[in-house]
Amino acid sequence: MSAEFGVDLDFGNDGLVPAVAQDADTGDVLMLAYANREALAKSRETGRAHYYSRSREELWEKGATSGHTQEIDEIRVDCDGDAILYLVEQAGGACHTGYESCFHRTLDGDTVGEQVFDPDAVYE
Repeated sequence: MSAEFGVDLDFGNDGLVPAVAQDADTGDVLMLAYANREALAKSRETGRAHYYSRSREELWEKGATSGHTQEIDEIRVDCDGDAILYLVEQAGGACHTGYESCFHRTLDGDTVGEQVFDPDAVYE
């Protein structure tokens, strides 16, 4: 076991572990992002979801800009220790495109989710 987290986690060669955010009440999958050790420790410490942005190469708190925060109810680890699950209370939409979930399209391109905010108004 890891003294840092209580379980062994495999952060891979890039130091990241996939992090799925799931609505704690509905069970809807909201988004997939990545966490490094610092993001996971910060999430545990603050009770708010933190991730590591691969494109910006920096730690980020979900909702710090938009106000669409994720309060963590529980953090779970998969059986292999190579993915984590944040069970969250989502404020506003989880997707930066304004949708409730990042998984708002089918493979055929049909929109099946609900847009809950205007991203142009939020990310001016």
